[in-house]
Amino acid sequence: MISSKQRSYLRGLANTLEPIFHVGKNGIDDPFLKQVIDALEARELIKLKVLNNSGITAREASDIICEEIGCEGVQAIGSIFVLYKRSKNKSKIELP
Repeated sequence: MISSKQRSYLRGLANTLEPIFHVGKNGIDDPFLKQVIDALEARELIKLKVLNNSGITAREASDIICEEIGCEGVQAIGSIFVLYKRSKNKSKIELP
């Protein structure tokens, strides 16, 4: 669990990021989760977008993914959400 100060810091870092994954009509399945896990291990902080045809909101998608893989939902605004998970091998982001 991250504190509100750490969440604020991560939101600031995420401002310049572009979404690297899109949740579409296929929803959140195992291959998608595997890609998200790999991206979080490499980058620690990623931004995702929920498309209109997915049938779920960004908050719901964030909650589902966080529950499945054990990451932290940093922010969900509109159709965009940000996830954070500390890397097991080499941490790039130092939290305050």
